[in-house]
Amino acid sequence: MLDHRPILLFIGSLVSILALGMIIPALVDFAHGNPDWIVFVVSAALTLFVGVLLILASRSGPLRLSIRQAFLMTTVSWIVLPGFAALPFVLADPDIGYTDAYFEAMSGITTTGSTVMTGLDLMPPGLLLWRGVLQWLGGIGIVIMALTVLPMLRVGGMQMFRVEAFETQEKVLPRAAGLASALVLIYVSLTLAWGLMLYGVGMPALDATVHAMTTIATGGYSTRDASVGHFRSLEVDWIVTAGMIVGSIPFLLYLQVVRGRPGLLFRDTQVQWFLGTALAGVVAVAWWLWRDAGMAVPDALRYAAFNTVSVMTGTGYATADYWQWGGLVGGAPVAVLFCLMFVGGCAGSTSCGIKVFRFQILAAMASIQLRRLLQPNGVFIATYNKKPIQEGVAEAVMAFFFMYALSVAFLAMLLGVTGLDYVTALSGAATAISNVGPGLGDIIGPAGNFSTLPDVSKWLLSAGMLLGRLELFTVLVLFLPRFWRD
Repeated sequence: MLDHRPILLFIGSLVSILALGMIIPALVDFAHGNPDWIVFVVSAALTLFVGVLLILASRSGPLRLSIRQAFLMTTVSWIVLPGFAALPFVLADPDIGYTDAYFEAMSGITTTGSTVMTGLDLMPPGLLLWRGVLQWLGGIGIVIMALTVLPMLRVGGMQMFRVEAFETQEKVLPRAAGLASALVLIYVSLTLAWGLMLYGVGMPALDATVHAMTTIATGGYSTRDASVGHFRSLEVDWIVTAGMIVGSIPFLLYLQVVRGRPGLLFRDTQVQWFLGTALAGVVAVAWWLWRDAGMAVPDALRYAAFNTVSVMTGTGYATADYWQWGGLVGGAPVAVLFCLMFVGGCAGSTSCGIKVFRFQILAAMASIQLRRLLQPNGVFIATYNKKPIQEGVAEAVMAFFFMYALSVAFLAMLLGVTGLDYVTALSGAATAISNVGPGLGDIIGPAGNFSTLPDVSKWLLSAGMLLGRLELFTVLVLFLPRFWRD
């Protein structure tokens, strides 16, 4: 029989950490004289009570974690946490139902950035900060999970990072706990640096704090309805663009930089492919905006760089309604952005999507197949980062691509059944599973939000966010009857 104690202990610990996080917006609301501080205190008390109860109920006897328990623990944790994170939204605004609150919380913790909330410019500071805290916690959570849990579970080719991660940990820090602490310190340092830069170019303190949190987390929650476009600042745009790129690079490489090995950051082929793909996308979109939309070159580069990087990294910020670019330049930029939506950033970063390393492996396997056509008796070895690809990784990556496409198609069909038009259904499914945020179209595009969708659609999209954030197979394996057999 499956021992649930390690699962309950882990979930209880995470729920307790979430409760402590609620104290931060409570203090901010209290300092601003906003009565919503009581909402956060009540939510924190209830959340902490449940978290401590789970911890106390699961601490008896020795605890061991099996692969089955790890799968269940990971998925249940990311389902339960939004349930408690939604409490402040429900208690602070009686017009927000639990469906909308859970959607907002799930979007925050998975760093998706889709929102059902309007009137952000007039929203109390505590709620704005809480949205940023959720994405910030979700960002560091996915970084640590990508280095520890996913390689162990061999999800979608992530096992190829298992040996590298453990070797690196042994060389840099003797214990995994030390590695996690170092990554958190780097994460905090980057957030502080971007917050100070944004504040230094004129962004108000609260706005700078929230945008720094959601930029490094590549989450995309803003404090304004018009997103970063509200500030109309060249400096803000470029600072945030740089921050989204920084958040999409493996955080383990930053640790190597700190330890005096900066060359590893620039020699990593995944980073090279990521930066090259982003640059190609920016140049293509900027060229179309300059040639067909009549933008000046500096403006074309500015808007192309910000929105292309935002979509590709899954951040979801916007400085323009890029859905309207289709009418201006024949739809080419929209097509580019839609394709980049699936790419994502690097494994081991806060970004989402398919991840660049999977495209590298797929390209390596395609190259091998082409060479075998020319030399049937030749012996060719596919490599990644100048090392042979481990056995089973290529098959796992190809299976991931197949399930990714199937999941987007299936979710789009379900959304269509709920009454959504085909553009909203398809882009909604793609943006949910890719954890991007805004979709395409007038309803859920960069100028709209998800508030007008039916409740059933919001629950389906919440499930899609979870599925995409946990790399598909972590969730899907739970639906196999064999998983539940002893």
